[in-house]
Amino acid sequence: MSAPLDASRIVAALDLPSNATVNQRVPKKMLVENGAQTASDKRYINDGIEEIQWLAALKPGTVGIPAYQDAVRDYLEIAVISIKVRPDAKAERIAELVHRAIPYPVFLILQAADNVSISLVHKRWAQNEAGKMVLDGDLLGITLLSASQIEAEQQFVQALSLSKQPRSSLHDLYQGWLDTMLALETAYLTGSFVPSLSREQVVERHQTMLGIKRLQAEIVKLRAAAVKDKQLARQVELNIEIKRLEKSEASALALLCLEKT
Repeated sequence: MSAPLDASRIVAALDLPSNATVNQRVPKKMLVENGAQTASDKRYINDGIEEIQWLAALKPGTVGIPAYQDAVRDYLEIAVISIKVRPDAKAERIAELVHRAIPYPVFLILQAADNVSISLVHKRWAQNEAGKMVLDGDLLGITLLSASQIEAEQQFVQALSLSKQPRSSLHDLYQGWLDTMLALETAYLTGSFVPSLSREQVVERHQTMLGIKRLQAEIVKLRAAAVKDKQLARQVELNIEIKRLEKSEASALALLCLEKT
């Protein structure tokens, strides 16, 4: 039986060179000052976080991968951060606040009592504030330790190794980890972890996954409406629409499953 996944196993799986190691504790005050815009956010950080560790700094000089710069973004460093959160912490919001507060792309590991999650999101220069980096797109987060998907999760962890990621630039390295996370997200639906072989496949997977999520959200919404609506004709109409959406969802899922054949 495999040992349970935790933050230390994720860090070990990254297989980073020793000279990239930082292992420095970060005060919560830094996140409060740089990432919390509201009193609620400050409370989420102060009450929800037990410990923050800056584990590694991935730079050209520490990992031998070139920096990346263009008109939109400037990837001089990737920070590997581990955070231990307390029970009932608003983990998703904390993750977003951390990514906003740190002026580098972050490989973030959140350790809770019974699971570990990883989140990444690209960053770019702000259009209206000189020198400020902002999130570029939606944050991608994965919570591990799903008993029904343990094989896929073990394969995912093995695929995180620095040696298995693109090395053309720090931007491509970060994108490689995002692509690996998308492969696991796909595996949660298909039951099989299959790394993407090209950028085209990544884009297709991403669009298919977004479509499935939209369909699932709409199905949940319509089911709730069908339960509340007391008119028989309206219930029939809603159920017909639900069946149509479920058929579309099944077709999209079949496209993902075809990748295994």
